[in-house]
Amino acid sequence: MARIIAISNQKGGVGKTTTSVNLSACLAEAGHRVLVVDLDPQGNATSGLGIDKRALTQSMYDVLVREVPVAEMMKATDWPRLFVAGTNQNLVGAEIELASMMAREHRLKDALEQVDDQFDYVIMDCPPSLGLLTVNALTAAHSVLIPLQTEYFALEGLGSLTKTIQLIQRRLNPALEWEGVLLTLYDNRNKLCQEVNRDVRKHFGEKVFEQTIPRNVRLAESPSFGMPIIAYHPSAKGAMAYRKLSEELVEKNHGRRPMVHTRSA
Repeated sequence: MARIIAISNQKGGVGKTTTSVNLSACLAEAGHRVLVVDLDPQGNATSGLGIDKRALTQSMYDVLVREVPVAEMMKATDWPRLFVAGTNQNLVGAEIELASMMAREHRLKDALEQVDDQFDYVIMDCPPSLGLLTVNALTAAHSVLIPLQTEYFALEGLGSLTKTIQLIQRRLNPALEWEGVLLTLYDNRNKLCQEVNRDVRKHFGEKVFEQTIPRNVRLAESPSFGMPIIAYHPSAKGAMAYRKLSEELVEKNHGRRPMVHTRSA
């Protein structure tokens, strides 16, 4: 059964999509079968992995609203073992349409149960809000990974997300865990970054990943080429950081999830 991880933070620009794309690519590079589920109507995770979101005939909108099986609409990327359940602007309407549906919070969970034996990891890129799309992701997930930009304003929204996670745990998904807080856009030369780093680690302790993600020009450029950083510039600092993050995540989960599949790509 796949380890299902929601990458979420209600604040935009903190590295959710960058982490979804690049963590997934690094896990696939290491031999794991990975599905990226794009739940952000902007569709940046879809295009960031080389899929033309404008050409999609079916998207996550169809999965959530029309109950199209994920296996029918997901696409292979140009990289072995890495697949995308893509999205586009059609997903904007899903929040409204889901509101009147029965078991609306469980629709993604039900959909992913049909494919979770095909993958080692399912990585969900959540929108920058705490609406029904994010609630569906947190209900379906085993854990939540929170990218956090190393600035004080980024800390303000973390309290709301924490309360949402607690609410999901009480009412919809008691087994939901913290995968961890990931410090992004980090500059070790910047005193403010250092202070935020210390404060976050003091408050959240072992919930914070040791690996941080640096500010990196190559990392910022790679989405415009439809590539993860390990394909666009394998030796960039951003590529090395996400490889180390993937190793840390796998090590953290060792023993509580199945071994990597042996089937070919």
